[in-house]
Amino acid sequence: MASNTETILVHEGQQFNSTAAVTAPIFQTSTYIADSDPAEYTKAATEAKHPYFYHRHGNPTNSQVAAVVAKLEKTEDAIVFATGMAAISTAILAIVKSGDHIVAQLAHYSGTTIFFKEFLSDYGITVTAVDQTDSAAFVQAIQENTKLIYIETPSNPNLNITDLHAIAELAKKQNILSMVDNTFASPINQTPRDFGIDIVVHSATKYLGGHSDLTAGIVCGSQDYIAKVWKRSVALGASLAPMDSWLLLRGLKTLSLRVRQINENALALANYLSQHPKIKKVSYPGLTSHPQHQLAARQMRGFSGMICIEVDGKDEEQAFNNAQALINNLTIFINAASLGGVESLVVHPASMWGGHHTKAQKEASGITLGMLRISVGIENSEDLIADLKQALEQLS
Repeated sequence: MASNTETILVHEGQQFNSTAAVTAPIFQTSTYIADSDPAEYTKAATEAKHPYFYHRHGNPTNSQVAAVVAKLEKTEDAIVFATGMAAISTAILAIVKSGDHIVAQLAHYSGTTIFFKEFLSDYGITVTAVDQTDSAAFVQAIQENTKLIYIETPSNPNLNITDLHAIAELAKKQNILSMVDNTFASPINQTPRDFGIDIVVHSATKYLGGHSDLTAGIVCGSQDYIAKVWKRSVALGASLAPMDSWLLLRGLKTLSLRVRQINENALALANYLSQHPKIKKVSYPGLTSHPQHQLAARQMRGFSGMICIEVDGKDEEQAFNNAQALINNLTIFINAASLGGVESLVVHPASMWGGHHTKAQKEASGITLGMLRISVGIENSEDLIADLKQALEQLS
């Protein structure tokens, strides 16, 4: 079997293509003809992720996608979902029950924050949020009923880094599970299993799909754990549709090439922006000015395409107005939610998440009114820098 990333992306999981087609077909069906052998039919109906029983249970293309990402993330198995939040929520619900406790970090994707704050509390599950840059804070937050440590690194949107090795060691010492959202990094730039993390989740909508034309999520872990997640998924029903699964499989084939170009572009843009007088702050793990650059360099092979900047202003109101003006002045960058696609995007986190976070939550997560989150695409970096330059020159 192939051991190099680029070959894995193209050829892994071919056993699930039961046809002679070079490109995996779209299995556009909800159900499959039953095997005449009752024992085989029972196996198909009850086996985790069986690809030929009923779509909510499994699909051959879904199985191929899962095989590719599990190989990349160095886990025994994986399972795909209709969205990133479906993956995250199901992965967590396969671990905790009423009365259990989770240690998480302050800065997360907003959907995850809502799930922790509003959903889990209704079911008697408590969550303690700590500063992800302080490994000791995780230790202090552990309780007798803690079942999971949940982290995201780099974090959304401020690009703080969590020490993967420290979290994995803590979880093993306490006999609890560790889970990381690896969406911002992608398995090209970071492999949490290398540091002992148990479970990896992704919004596959982002870098894995890479073309802003699908929504999907994926959970990677041990075979036994994925079987538990599958059982929850059958009940919750967030199956990845065949067409989206096929698009995801297609997108994965170029993941390494895309991320390599995106990494180069992002570093060039981060260097440019860090020297611009109208930019107050640039947060990018690849810059030596990032307070956790050395940690990022130890656990990441590349620093991703995500950049967080703060536009300057004499006060918060002016910083907000300047940030909005910068967005409006850009001609190549697109003002749209999401990230990780081939096109460069820019969003204003305080506006996008304003309805989901209180002022205190935004402050705790480091979200300011002058902050912009940039997702760098695969365009020519000189064109991207020129676009930023002309947009910044128009600011008062």
